[in-house]
Amino acid sequence: MRSHPSSLSRRSLLGLGAAAVAGAALTACGGAAPGKSGGGSASLRLLTPIFDRADGQKLLTSLLADFKKDNPGVSVQVDYTEYGKLNEKLTTSIVGGQPYDVMLMGVGWIPPFAEKGVLADLETTEDELARLYNPRVTQPGVYDGKVYARPILLDTRMGIYRKDIFAEAGIDAPPKDLTELKEIAKELTVRKNGKLTRAGVDILSNDLRQTYLPVMWAHGADLFDGGKPVLDSDEAVDALQWMVDIIRTDKIEDYGFTQKGAVVAPLVQGRSAMMIGHNDMWRQISESAPELIAEDKIAGFMLNQQRPALFQGGTLATMSAKTSHPEQAKKLVEFLSGEKVSPQAAEQRGNIPAVLSAADSSYVKSNKLVSFAVDNLDHAFSEGGVPTWLEIREEFKPALESALLGKATPAEALHGLAGKAEAIIAKGA
Repeated sequence: MRSHPSSLSRRSLLGLGAAAVAGAALTACGGAAPGKSGGGSASLRLLTPIFDRADGQKLLTSLLADFKKDNPGVSVQVDYTEYGKLNEKLTTSIVGGQPYDVMLMGVGWIPPFAEKGVLADLETTEDELARLYNPRVTQPGVYDGKVYARPILLDTRMGIYRKDIFAEAGIDAPPKDLTELKEIAKELTVRKNGKLTRAGVDILSNDLRQTYLPVMWAHGADLFDGGKPVLDSDEAVDALQWMVDIIRTDKIEDYGFTQKGAVVAPLVQGRSAMMIGHNDMWRQISESAPELIAEDKIAGFMLNQQRPALFQGGTLATMSAKTSHPEQAKKLVEFLSGEKVSPQAAEQRGNIPAVLSAADSSYVKSNKLVSFAVDNLDHAFSEGGVPTWLEIREEFKPALESALLGKATPAEALHGLAGKAEAIIAKGA
């Protein structure tokens, strides 16, 4: 997810301190499903970060009209936001004692909110959800054995390469593992008079944490083991060393050559042969260099070393533990995460539908990065897993940057990160 929490959200919500949500959680300790309300009429408040664009708002209005046909007594008041402001919106509503009935959240957010009793148990099982979704997709919505969220759409991070640049060098296939990736990247790196003009692989255009994590998972490392941080394991250090070598030793990419947030990525311009990037790169290419798609010059590949790994983020639908209309709110959650909405929500964002039935849709088949992700969801990994994750994740970027800039070794950087994570978990206990 591309979120940049405000200072308010970092203090009040990333740590989910007791003072911030105690009032909201008192009547919903543990997140049990609230009592049933009578009748079929209800006025629900929905907070969403994925329909915030003009086309998205138009789509959601149409979809909610369909929802109302089946639920004529239910009206839905929509509060559109963006991920950068989502934390603050949620914080304000919770602290003010007026939480939204239905809230769309990101992967990694469920344990923090569920732990404090903000979310209602949706009273379903993972086995039941397996009829609609790949099990990897539903795991981020589960905490302590209960399902608190259902997935709507996914966003992934993967290897992406320029087939034409590979072909010019006589390379006819993407790298089979990260060792080979680095060797190919060295070959495809171009410097003129010492100045980098083409990076063999771009690891800086994407969010650093979201670049590092699939590399880490591919090396066989994990974030936590039984709730304990294992962020400085030997495998994790090897993963960060791989990234550091690209920048500092092998000179495949220069720090500052590209940065997250650039209007057009170097891959699109031909200034990099590969990248670790977001599946939304297909949308960027279709808008800025559609000929690359028309001429079949773009494809995805799996990051692999000890195991194949695909980063999976996404958006999930949740229900407030304090809603006065649990039956109707649950119906809205199921509708938003169902087979009608999920594919359309994903398409308007350039992302991956969560539902299995969309795998054969024309949208998925026409978008090769989306279809690559759909075909490889069995190898998807998600961040999070502990109630303090939203606070811990803020510590990744400075730790990773310290290693990439040569201010600390990978082992030192990750040992410091693990220590901060342990302190955050201890404080939140």
